[in-house]
Amino acid sequence: MHLIKDIFNKHSLEVQSYLPLSGGDINDVYQVKTKDQDFVIKLNSASRYPDMFEIEADSLKLLSETNSFTIPQVIAYGQSEDKTYLIITHISSGQNKNFSEKFASALAKLHRRQSDYYGLDFDNYIGRLPQPNQPKTKDPVAFYVNLRLEPQFKLAHEKGFKFQNIDAFYKNLESIIPQEKASLIHGDLWSGNYLVTHKGNACIFDPAIGYACREMDIAMMKLFGGYPHSIFEIYNEIFPLEADWKFRTELWQLYYILVHVNLFGSSYYSRARAMLAKYNA
Repeated sequence: MHLIKDIFNKHSLEVQSYLPLSGGDINDVYQVKTKDQDFVIKLNSASRYPDMFEIEADSLKLLSETNSFTIPQVIAYGQSEDKTYLIITHISSGQNKNFSEKFASALAKLHRRQSDYYGLDFDNYIGRLPQPNQPKTKDPVAFYVNLRLEPQFKLAHEKGFKFQNIDAFYKNLESIIPQEKASLIHGDLWSGNYLVTHKGNACIFDPAIGYACREMDIAMMKLFGGYPHSIFEIYNEIFPLEADWKFRTELWQLYYILVHVNLFGSSYYSRARAMLAKYNA
């Protein structure tokens, strides 16, 4: 593809070869080999998502500042022809017998980056859906209702998916969600968004960050599996979670299931309704 070579030439990098990688449902992703180093380039439509990669670059930089996980280094982002692009360092994968300990420790260190306010200075994306982070608030219930659940319920309603007793559910959250300081979270920490590096460290990528309840990362890790149970036990020893956190797991998972309803349709609808009903009982 001439476009990849042109983009790398613009940044004084000569492409030797490249091959496609799996990159989710919205980006074209390639591993690119140059003389000295391998990189990853992500490409997308400039007209549909003009700011996506700038936001991702800012998010990766914020994660990197925590010195917790290994984070791909941002090399460049911009636009070429009708595509936006993001170039990051390629992280090769390996194995680690102490993965649970290292991942739990890194996650706790990430979550110890805290703020008095829930939200973020910029909005971002969850998958290809907009994810608002403003206005910031000191109230975790207001954050979760107004900036996470309500936009997804509204979009689901527009798509024809109906939910009952939402106002009563929102009221119940006032006695369910803990009043804990907001933590910097990855925001989309399913098992496809991490790898073990060749040095045996945990690397995370494709973030949907915000200052939020740290239980959201824990809940997403549990939603689709792929993580050893020992991670949660070790994490809770390092940075103990608030009482009844297991009861709240499906509450946080509701956000991600609503995202899946809006992205992928009816196969997730009944699960979302069941989660809503659980906290309306």
